[in-house]
Amino acid sequence: MKTVILFSITITCVCFRSFVSNANPLPYEAIFNFGDSTSDTGNSAFDHPPMDKSSPYGSTYFHHPAGRLSNGRLIIDFIAEAYGLPFLPAYKKITQSQEDIKKGVNFAYAGATALEFKYFVRSGVRPPSTENSLNVQFDWFKKLKPSLCNSKEECETFFKQSLFIVGEIGGNDVFSHISKTVTELREVVPLIVESITNTTSLLIGEGAVELVVPGNFPIGCSAAVLATVNTKKKEDYDEFGCLISYNTFTEYFNEQLKHSIETLKQKHPQAKIVYFDYYNDAKRLYQAPERYGFTSDKIEILKACCGGDGPYHVNEKFCGTPGTTLCSDPSKLINWDGAHFTEAAYRQIAKGLVEGPFANPSLKSAPFKIT
Repeated sequence: MKTVILFSITITCVCFRSFVSNANPLPYEAIFNFGDSTSDTGNSAFDHPPMDKSSPYGSTYFHHPAGRLSNGRLIIDFIAEAYGLPFLPAYKKITQSQEDIKKGVNFAYAGATALEFKYFVRSGVRPPSTENSLNVQFDWFKKLKPSLCNSKEECETFFKQSLFIVGEIGGNDVFSHISKTVTELREVVPLIVESITNTTSLLIGEGAVELVVPGNFPIGCSAAVLATVNTKKKEDYDEFGCLISYNTFTEYFNEQLKHSIETLKQKHPQAKIVYFDYYNDAKRLYQAPERYGFTSDKIEILKACCGGDGPYHVNEKFCGTPGTTLCSDPSKLINWDGAHFTEAAYRQIAKGLVEGPFANPSLKSAPFKIT
């Protein structure tokens, strides 16, 4: 008798959950993401030998390397969780039988650039670590599209309920030119912005209705950039220890990108294009770190948690390899390995995007809080 009653209650609960789910569908049916290592959830890891199990990557949340260049979750992971969706599977790791692709796919690839690989070869600057640039990722999306929807009408309906995130991307393009002056760096900005804009426009052509285009992070506060530039002039740094000229450059980059987004909005009034203000979202962490749970030590806060020697705990050695060390508490630092953030920083940035005020216009209201 108890078994029958328990079975009955279980069926009732399942039906109730189904009813609630149908009555209150999730804000987004799926998320499709494009970008570089700041949002790659396994594409690059698929192509390269896996990290040793003892590697500190992924140690905080996954407890093993999980295809992410951080100690835990990335911004895209927190966004997916906030909207009730699973972590986005990496495009290169999906199988034909994988149902999760209907809830989103991640095309981002560590080292990816907005500009095509041939640009770097032609220009004679340091080439990126991969040829899987933004246009290659868009081609992957096109190849996958028949597996997502079967007709123009079905695709329009599906993509209308999906969120497309184009970036962050462009940081690797800039870093390839890091040996140039900041003035020279500005010359490549129009090309990067054009590539991001073109891909966004192409996605709209494929049926995307709500899209996100993130700006760039305050690279003048990046441990990797600080270690690379390493100027001894006090006047080159602001009160927080960040490089003034590189942050000013990032502001210029982001202004050009925002201007391009406004032009896109005029051309495609049916689309909602959201700008993610990564710059101010991340910069506030350096300006008042203790407010967000990080160390208040002005010197320590600019260092990478995992790395080699040097004033910023960054050198040519890759985090986790012999000769590198790990900080005692990654949650107290913003930077993870020089070029990437810690999970704690990504969490705070994601909160600023999903819960405000760093998304313009705002995304749909998230059913779950980022904790």
